[in-house]
This record gives sequence, C-alpha cells and structure tokens, in this order.
Amino acid sequence: MANDLLTQLTSATTPLFLAPQAGVSESPFRRLCREFGADVVVTEFVSADGILHGNQRTLDYLRFDEEERPIGVQIFGSDPARMGEAAAFVTETFGPDFVDINFGCPVKKVVKRNGGSGCLRDLDLVQDIIRACVDATPAPVTVKIRSGFDEKTRDPVGIGLRCQDAGARMLTLHARTRADMYKGFARWEEIRAVKEALDIPVIGNGDVKSGHDAVRMRDETGCDGIMIARGSHGDPWIFRQSRAALDGDPVPEGPTIEERFHICLKHARNAIDFEPNTTKAVLEFRKHLGWYTKGLPNGKQLRIELFQVETLEQMEDAIQRYLEAWRAGELADERQPVAAGA
Repeated sequence: MANDLLTQLTSATTPLFLAPQAGVSESPFRRLCREFGADVVVTEFVSADGILHGNQRTLDYLRFDEEERPIGVQIFGSDPARMGEAAAFVTETFGPDFVDINFGCPVKKVVKRNGGSGCLRDLDLVQDIIRACVDATPAPVTVKIRSGFDEKTRDPVGIGLRCQDAGARMLTLHARTRADMYKGFARWEEIRAVKEALDIPVIGNGDVKSGHDAVRMRDETGCDGIMIARGSHGDPWIFRQSRAALDGDPVPEGPTIEERFHICLKHARNAIDFEPNTTKAVLEFRKHLGWYTKGLPNGKQLRIELFQVETLEQMEDAIQRYLEAWRAGELADERQPVAAGA
C-alpha cells in the first residue's frame, strides 16, 4: 500500500490528508474522515519511548482498521537509536503504509524533552533521526516540520533540504514556527518555496478551513497534497467539500442541524465501541461535542449540558431535546443549514 500513497502524490488529483492530532485523530475520527473523502490519514503522534516500553496506552494509539489505508504512524523522540527501534517495531507489529516523524509539535511538554519541534534547534539531530528510521524500516519514512523553532531559526527550505538529504520520502510543512504556536497566519509562500526547492513530494498544512482554502493552497503553493488539521474539528465534511472544490465540481452545502447531529452521534458510537472503558470514551468525546455544536442556535447552553454527560444515553437525550426544540421553531434560524467550519 505504500506505493498507493506515492502514486497518489504523483497523480493529477491533489490528495487530502487528515493531520495527526493528539486526542483528535483517533481511529473512529480517521474512519469518519475517510468516509467524507480524506485520501490519507495519520495516527495521533506517539512517543518512541512509550512504544519501546510497551506502554499499552501508547500501543492503543497505533491500532487501525484496514479501511483506513493508506495510513501512516507518526512517532516522535529525540534519540536516533530509539526512534529507529520504534520505527522498526511499528512497521513489524502494525504494518502502516508509511512511518512519519513529528518535528512539528509545539506543545511545551514535548519540546521540553527535545521532541517534536524542539528537534528543529539541532538540524544534525533531525538528520540523524531520519537516517536511523530509514535504516530501520522498509516502509517509506516521511516527516512533518514547522518553518523553524523561532523567527531566528526560520528556514523551511534549509530544513526541508536537510530532511530530503537524510532520506525522507515526503515532507509536510506547517508554515508557522514553534514560537508562533497557532497564532497569526501560516505563510503559504514558504510552502511554495519548499516545493520549488525539493524533489520529494511536499504537503501543505496550515489554515485550510474550507474547500475554497484548499483550492487557494494548491494554486498558490503548487503543493503535492493538502493536510487539514483544526479545520476538521467537528467538520469532517470539509474533506468532501475540499475534494469537490479541487476537482472543479459544485461544493456541497454543509449539513443541516439534524444531519450534523446524525454525524456526531455516529462518531460518538464508534468512539465508544473503540474504547474499552465506556465512561472514559464519553468523557474524552466531550471536546468533539463542543466542536460539533459550534455556531448552532443556543449552542452555548447546549454545550453546558453536553459537557456534563457521562453516558451515551445522556448525550442522545440532550441532543434529542435540542432537536425537538429546533423542530418546534423555538430556536432562532432553526431550519438554516450550518455552514461548514462555522
């Protein structure tokens, strides 16, 4: 299946990627996004140390269904030897289509251990990690980077070239630095510069929140693929809309309120089925409830209620009461479709 990924990246159709996101891109959400048109998905990022210690919670993050392919497993760490061992282990045990290295996570607890975007302070280390993983696995090794650690070290082209020279087969650029976190705007011109400088496929990432944004990123950067992260939160249909826009087809409307909750509850049921601890699954799903209800009439009050649910039945009851009020005309603009990404 690795060849399928590489074939997609050289085809006339721009593939859409669901970004690896801790606590978000778990298997139920990945499968949902695939249904809506995501071409490639990536697991939540996992620690090489957690993998090698046999931490069960860490290993659970790596589970996926065959229907999710092509799929990559994303790992992070700062020790080249252990990263290589982790790459070999996940390849042999789980058989992903590619192994992705996280050089982009800006979270303090990850950076503090020199993982994620922390590695960008030492590009020799970046290359050593990539080479160790390439030597350890027959699967394609890919990388996800930011434009630099901070403004002083901002050099996406230089970083990209170092990654390519070390053996990376694909590079995703989130065109912000670690210091930027998620503030301001991603500098798409940097994605174009990296695309023009590298021979390997370059995936653009940052600020794609609609089908229109996907088209703009493709046209402005020439990227080989588009990765969507926060734009997918509570909005898996962004992939259907982006595919239509990229293909020049009419972009479908966002779902109605009823359709939105149908998707939400399908996601919730799959999440509960996937997690052995039902209560834990419901509590962790609350963040998705916040995203699915964003922009809805009386959404704030609904979220207050939903953020207290502890069972699927309580979730369903709260949503049913809301829909009954909506159908009775008790909510403002109750029969208007909610725009995607609202």
